[in-house]
Amino acid sequence: MDMDSPWDDGANQETSRDIEWTKISSEFTNVGYREGITAGKESALQEGFDTGFASIGAPLGREIGSLRGMSSALVAFLNSSACHHAEKDAMLVEARAIAAGLAGVRFTDVVPRDLEAEEHAREHLAEEDDLGLDDNEELSEKHKMEALEDMLSRLTPGAANSEVTDKTRPTMDDVRILEGRLQALNARLGLVVNRS
Repeated sequence: MDMDSPWDDGANQETSRDIEWTKISSEFTNVGYREGITAGKESALQEGFDTGFASIGAPLGREIGSLRGMSSALVAFLNSSACHHAEKDAMLVEARAIAAGLAGVRFTDVVPRDLEAEEHAREHLAEEDDLGLDDNEELSEKHKMEALEDMLSRLTPGAANSEVTDKTRPTMDDVRILEGRLQALNARLGLVVNRS
């Protein structure tokens, strides 16, 4: 005859509590670990964004925006009745060509390459290929947006004279050349441009 001791019930409950406590403790540890990893990634990502924005993104954006603004203002001035220069028509053609060239420049064309980020992206794409995943949707959307930007840039006045074509994207050297042409045009008009 098998008799259960009243003490066995308490031992089983205590063992169950210990097992439950260990399980809960383990789950909280895992959740805490995952949240810590996520917080660390977000912190590093934010720090990288802040650094990149301050040292690359904002200065480049400001420079390209400034050049685009100057070229647009120059086109407007040369189109106006206030300009009485003998070479007004030729200068207007040049100003439009510069404006069209600058309009075709994307941030991705002139930003310095981030080799570390490119390697990281290659690793993730390789992992996706290994898992049999479809093409990266974000990359696909970016390509669609760039194709739309190309189409719109061809609609810009003077785009037919633009150095930007579908086959080659402009570089920072191209921007410097356009900037030199813009400065030369300003000098021919006797305009002093302060870009501070």
